[in-house]
Amino acid sequence: MAAGRALFAEQGFAGVGAEAIVRAAGLTRGALYHHFADKTELFAAVFEAVEADAIAGIAAAVAEARPPDPLTAMRLAAAAWLDVATAPDVLRIALVDGPAVLGWMRWREIGGRYGMGLTLDLIAEAVAAGAIPPQPAEPLAHVVLGAVREGALYLAAAPDRAQARREVGAVIDRLIGALGEPVQPRPT
Repeated sequence: MAAGRALFAEQGFAGVGAEAIVRAAGLTRGALYHHFADKTELFAAVFEAVEADAIAGIAAAVAEARPPDPLTAMRLAAAAWLDVATAPDVLRIALVDGPAVLGWMRWREIGGRYGMGLTLDLIAEAVAAGAIPPQPAEPLAHVVLGAVREGALYLAAAPDRAQARREVGAVIDRLIGALGEPVQPRPT
């Protein structure tokens, strides 16, 4: 898994052959195929490890910061994601190759165990505390997570990452802050 993670992050799924993985790991092809049906299944396991590591780091950063309110916790989690998302393994494996290699549904299912879980927890805490109006948590979590993922992709492709990080961070902060605003009725 460690060899696959390093190679997938550096060269991408398509650029890495099974032979390179077993050579880097000091194993045989038989050992690889004993644990994984094929390179795609190894990639899926690596992707899951990347997601687990990223979300555990984000949750720890939020807990350590001891935010004063749920919206601040959401902002801290989003900021931590933006900071970790440009790491080569997270960017390439989780955001770029993940959906292409695993297909959108499987990518979402695996990612849902991690990022979606944390996002739902943060939304539930915000609703319970009255920081955001009661609403269906799952659609809101999908929208928030989608915005943060897209922000990370924008940031990763930006020629000036420092400026893009400030701009994306400000946009995400405003989006999260707006969740606490009362909803204005639509004109009829």
